[in-house]
Amino acid sequence: MQSENTVLIIDDHPLFRKGVAQLIEGMGDEFKLVGEAQSGTEGIALALEYKPNLILLDLNMEGISGIETLIELRKQDVRSYVVVLTVSDAEEDLVSALRNGADGYLLKDLEPEVLQSKLQSVINGHIVLDQNLSEKLASSIRNERDVLPEKQKSASLTQREKEILELIASGYSNKLIARKLDISDGTVKAHVKNLLRKLNVHSRLEAAVWALNHGFGK
Repeated sequence: MQSENTVLIIDDHPLFRKGVAQLIEGMGDEFKLVGEAQSGTEGIALALEYKPNLILLDLNMEGISGIETLIELRKQDVRSYVVVLTVSDAEEDLVSALRNGADGYLLKDLEPEVLQSKLQSVINGHIVLDQNLSEKLASSIRNERDVLPEKQKSASLTQREKEILELIASGYSNKLIARKLDISDGTVKAHVKNLLRKLNVHSRLEAAVWALNHGFGK
């Protein structure tokens, strides 16, 4: 029997926390809510205590912000999947969240069944992004690429890096990439680090959007 995936909610709106908690409870035995936090500080403490598989994080909270919370979680080596769940569709918030270690960025107005599907995808190692935000992220990446020196813009990927980029764009996690290519997880991580540097992006999600804009992936 598959073990439950534990979930922590960090959000300063009690009514929203209650709604998400009910949604998680309605997902059967696959997910289990282990904690709710009404501030970033409380959320960090609970994350360190419970080590959840998944953290749902709001951006706009009193006290320390969601981005500050995310930065501290990663500094504390919290390895949970972190999905930002927010009302903000601002490009700067999206890019900041992804660059500071978020595994997904979703808007709070998602239909419940869509949110459930996205959470299941994250746990399976896939990156998740609200459909309406894909173009904003792509635009941000394009704008940055346009100001790069010509030499850096044309930096070539090795054949192996291209294979891995295509799999990232298709939603594969590092572990699944390693299995498919019959190489170690460490080797995949090294290749991913190199291709992110060459593309001048800071996250797998940014790399995936770049790849899709250039004909990689499905």
